Amino acid sequence: INNAEKSGCKIILDGRSWAEREGTWVGPTIIVHTNPADPALHDEIFGPVLSVLAVKDQEEAIRIENTNPYGNAAAIYTQSGGVADWFTQRFRAGMIGVNIGIPVPREPFSFGGMYGTLSKFGEHDITGEGAMRFFTTRRKITTKWSKFETGKKEEDISQFK
Repeated sequence: INNAEKSGCKIILDGRSWAEREGTWVGPTIIVHTNPADPALHDEIFGPVLSVLAVKDQEEAIRIENTNPYGNAAAIYTQSGGVADWFTQRFRAGMIGVNIGIPVPREPFSFGGMYGTLSKFGEHDITGEGAMRFFTTRRKITTKWSKFETGKKEEDISQFK
């Protein structure tokens, strides 16, 4: 945020005062950019920080989004189904939102980017079916009992018959 401001970006909502708390904090922040090369548009910022860049047309918007190396998520806000369809068919992202800023799906769908991006690590993601395969040991136990043996007298096990 500091670097963006020093490079000429306009901070229209400033959450830096939250940093006065113990720990690493940033409050909601909105940065208006004028240069598509601004680092804050290209570096992942973990926090409630929204970067805004006005573009001349939808092709420029798609080009900027799709050259982002992360490919994690993309969103479009619109009242037009046609505009939403145009963008969702062209976004190169693993999660796409229409009129929702954080398009994180619920299980069993995976959270994450697409192959060929920096947000797709390995074969599986952190949620969904891939997480079940990665974080658990699935076991199948097959048994057959030909006789019920407990080591107890017949009258003691009558409840189990």
